[in-house]
Amino acid sequence: MAEQIIRKRVIEGEEIDVIYRHSVPLEDINTIPGGWGYYSPMNQRTYEENGIICEQDVAITLSDGVTIYADIYRPVGATNIPCIMAWSIYGKRPHDMPRPWATYGVPAEAISDGTKFEGPDPYYWCHYGYAVANVDPRGCGHSEGEMPIWGDTEAKDGAEVIEWLAACEWCNGKVGMAGNSMLAMMQWYIAAEQPPHLAAIAPWEGCSDILREFMCEGGIPAIGFNTFVYKDLGSESPEGLMEDIPAMAVKYPDMNPYWRSKIAKFEKIEVPAYIAAGMSHLHMRGTINAYRKMASKQKWLRIHREFEWPDAYSYEMKEDLRKFFDRYLKGIYNGWELTPKVRLDVMDAYDCDIQKQRPEADFPIPRTVYKKLYLDANKKSLSYDASFEHTRTSYDAETGEVCFDITFEEDTEITGLMKLRLWVEAEGHDDMDMFITVQKLDEKGNFLPTWVFGERHPGAWGKMRVSRRHQDPELATDIQPVQSMTKTEKLAPGEIVPVDIEIYPYSRFWHKGQQLRVRVAGRYIRDPWFEPFSWDTDNKGQHVIHTGGTYDSYLQIPVIPPKYKAGEYVYR
Repeated sequence: MAEQIIRKRVIEGEEIDVIYRHSVPLEDINTIPGGWGYYSPMNQRTYEENGIICEQDVAITLSDGVTIYADIYRPVGATNIPCIMAWSIYGKRPHDMPRPWATYGVPAEAISDGTKFEGPDPYYWCHYGYAVANVDPRGCGHSEGEMPIWGDTEAKDGAEVIEWLAACEWCNGKVGMAGNSMLAMMQWYIAAEQPPHLAAIAPWEGCSDILREFMCEGGIPAIGFNTFVYKDLGSESPEGLMEDIPAMAVKYPDMNPYWRSKIAKFEKIEVPAYIAAGMSHLHMRGTINAYRKMASKQKWLRIHREFEWPDAYSYEMKEDLRKFFDRYLKGIYNGWELTPKVRLDVMDAYDCDIQKQRPEADFPIPRTVYKKLYLDANKKSLSYDASFEHTRTSYDAETGEVCFDITFEEDTEITGLMKLRLWVEAEGHDDMDMFITVQKLDEKGNFLPTWVFGERHPGAWGKMRVSRRHQDPELATDIQPVQSMTKTEKLAPGEIVPVDIEIYPYSRFWHKGQQLRVRVAGRYIRDPWFEPFSWDTDNKGQHVIHTGGTYDSYLQIPVIPPKYKAGEYVYR
């Protein structure tokens, strides 16, 4: 176990013990298998290549005297150009590492060596008259200071760097931000600081609530997975320190000022924003929530079925993003405002979609009709009609599962926010960790998955630790349960309780005769996958599900009616 160093901080008037640990010395980075962090040796130089000038390891001194470093790419001889900033803690030149480096699902030759992990490719953007700044925040690589992970410190630093970039002699005074995952999440924090020269953001795929969506999804800790994510973050000094987020989740499992400080102030984000969310990724909930909460009146959402990396680096999506940045960073009147506020893929099966990038006015879709499918434990079925008979079913908490099916008698599109209400009981234990997937079956009852990298995606998912079932009265709604993460309520023998389980946003089409399945288990079930997902479950004995009578267990689905029907013709 890594040595822990405590820094006391006052957040919202409360003193919090913030846990730090030593970063990995840079000379040891390549001895660690897996992970994403890599930090190149310091090499301050300026070079030209393919019409691009790169100022490498440029020193930027922050207001508190800490010096951080950036690589800045721009077209040779260009002036009065905007800059796109890429900000994350994984290192600014991953292609320098001695071990093989690749972005999964993207051909190596499709990305230049100047590309920061999950960031914009400078060799694309410079070709079209942009500068790109890849930044190592404080505590990363050769940048000085202790490494914070998300929150106010990084937000203020990022805002300062935006103003520094805007003042560079070659800059037109407009700076944007782009990037996926952590780079997306940092855009929300930094944009909320409202730096004067930040002109637009493009956060694609990112969590918006670190405790609820990343560290403790559904109340089930994910310490092992997050330890993997942060294990190879490095610093030039062996004494360098970084926030130990997994250790903080162990020490502070409840929502408190520390975790609230990791939720961006979306109500302060007012700049134009182009947001993208992938339905096959863990970031789906966070990205949709960010879109819904942002104050900006100029915001666009694209929901797609692809994994984030092939989507972000595809020619089509880079060109689409360039139209957005051309409008707001260069002032080109190119008609971007006519882009639909929401575009979404409606998935069918495998890699087939019913519709691609269908325009909508908002998300959730305004014409949504919410319907309830009631569970019947005896028949293992779902029905629009509730049963008056109380029945129950159970499964082994560690190895078993139970499924509930319905055959649709007409074509049905489900797009938006689902929730699962279950009445549950634990036999032989005082808690339950439940993993939910909503799946599609063909007319014969065979699983019809969607494909991601040729692998079977398990379906729309949700998770719930039953002792953490208490809902946040200010955040939870009828269509979206939100756990408060402030109470732990263990189950007494024989106690039956209702739980409302949030299912991540989804868009899927069922043809007449096909089936919808709700699968409930005590473990995450997925074919082999490259991301080492893991949750620290606490399951023993039997999980019991009660249905019928006073136990109104149901799946609430967002059904999308066609936009137009005429006889047998249907337009969606």
